[in-house]
Amino acid sequence: MAGMGKRMRPHTLTTPKPLVPLAGKSIVHWLIEDIASVCGDAIDEIGFVVGRFGEETENELIKIAESVGAKGKIFYQDKAEGTGHAILCARECLKGEVIVAFADTLFRTEFNLDKTKDGVIWVHQVDNPSSFGVVKYNDQNIITDFIEKPKEFVSDLAIIGIYYFKSGETLENELQYLIDHDIKEKGEYQLTNAMENMKNKGMQFVPGKVDEWLDCGNYAATVYTNQRVLVNKSSQFNIDPDRFDESVTINEPCFVADGVKLKNCEIGPFVSIGNNSSIENCVIRNTIVQNNSHLKNFKCENSMIGNHVAIDGDSLEYSIGDFSSQG
Repeated sequence: MAGMGKRMRPHTLTTPKPLVPLAGKSIVHWLIEDIASVCGDAIDEIGFVVGRFGEETENELIKIAESVGAKGKIFYQDKAEGTGHAILCARECLKGEVIVAFADTLFRTEFNLDKTKDGVIWVHQVDNPSSFGVVKYNDQNIITDFIEKPKEFVSDLAIIGIYYFKSGETLENELQYLIDHDIKEKGEYQLTNAMENMKNKGMQFVPGKVDEWLDCGNYAATVYTNQRVLVNKSSQFNIDPDRFDESVTINEPCFVADGVKLKNCEIGPFVSIGNNSSIENCVIRNTIVQNNSHLKNFKCENSMIGNHVAIDGDSLEYSIGDFSSQG
């Protein structure tokens, strides 16, 4: 999670993309909980590969690891040299069974992790496979090919960026081999090249098919992901009907954090409101409102509103960053 999140600006100017909140938790927090549910076994430690995000961010990541019973560790990738290089930044964590995940994606699945194989690659069926790395597999369910953005149709199973490796030590050795021999793809050291070498040496990878793949690459995709999290985990977001007075209508599913003040509003469906925000005389649908924001006299939908934002009036779709004001 060391990238700058340029496609999510202005929201990532002040918050690293994986820590952007939706439905009350950060993207990376939801991801870790979902991975933990698929693993079955306890997670011992979580290594976060980050840029220089600062102590506050690092402390938050450590707390997220602790919330699933794991020890959190911070590693830095100061130069963007590809996924293979990023994973090696956390080489001390590459011991025994390892899961690698890129922290801007969420998923929903019912499959159980098959630990009898050398590796599992999370995949999802897509309509436009030419935009993704895809896999092919044989009638024994063993992956035979990794193809990056195929120009002609070979498979519609896209790699979503989550992987299980039975031997972290083997993964470390293969990634180090790429660096020692300067083997790059488009100028960077890529995890897929290491997996291709492992496959060619007889290691067996199987696909782990997910039912839903949710991207958080830009603000519109993140707003949609917020909607799907609210739907998929709706039992976690029940709102006490007596919490607000009769001037407030909440169309669930919604998430409304502690300290939120609502007056003369219609909220939802698919709205998340962060801590200590206040909303008055508004209609808000399919929107993320982050912490300590104060909104009056307007309508919005399909929007993402940052922290410490003040808006009075107007009706728009918004993507507005922290510490902004209007009206």
